[in-house]
Amino acid sequence: MATILQAIGSRRATGLKAMLQPLVLIGVAIDGASFLLSLVAYARLPLFLVQTIIAASVAVVVVLAVPFLNVRLRWSDAAAVLCVLAGLIGLALLGTDQPAVAPPPGFLAATASSLVALIVVLTVWYRRGPAWLFGTISALAYAGVAIAARGTDDAGGLLQMLCQPLAIVIVGFGVVAFTAYIRALEVGPVALAASLVAVIEVVVPAVIGVALFGDTLAPGLVLPAAASVVIALGGCIALGFSPATRAASG
Repeated sequence: MATILQAIGSRRATGLKAMLQPLVLIGVAIDGASFLLSLVAYARLPLFLVQTIIAASVAVVVVLAVPFLNVRLRWSDAAAVLCVLAGLIGLALLGTDQPAVAPPPGFLAATASSLVALIVVLTVWYRRGPAWLFGTISALAYAGVAIAARGTDDAGGLLQMLCQPLAIVIVGFGVVAFTAYIRALEVGPVALAASLVAVIEVVVPAVIGVALFGDTLAPGLVLPAAASVVIALGGCIALGFSPATRAASG
């Protein structure tokens, strides 16, 4: 919803005036609310489940772009949306609440160092870097948001999560992810940035979640869950090439 509102608002003005458009401001507010909700989800659900759902938001963008941005939905887009929905339904049936275990010693230092490394690479290559580099930086930063949030202690609720040192790292990853993604859209095609983010922001946190935080499934459910993730991601990648995605990202 935020993406569509921002796309409509940005078409009514240019430059800094676009940032003052009411629809753009409402979209920013929705983005902020969804970010807080995602922090709660990260603390309570396996990372592979949360990240796949977030990546699948591109399907909602494509569907809403039809009536609100006057974009025609192609048959291939409709099929991709159905793939995303099928994958999400499969994950919803398989996923369960799994509070994360305490992160290992040095987790804060490791995540903070990773953030600094991404900031350095983004700064050095910002003016002359290729689109795939910015897409990768953005995807890794989004993954960093998920991993850092999974390592927070939510025993005291959302307020306690926001008061931990990791909260600063989470916000830093978010800023890097947003900045790099916008730069990727400036210098390259939407499909490239969207595809890189969709794949990396799901795969990397999923691996870390299993290795560090005890994200598991019953033995007989591993293959169905993997298939659901692949199906949903395949749909997300296909939608990255949709005219609706380009219209919403313009």
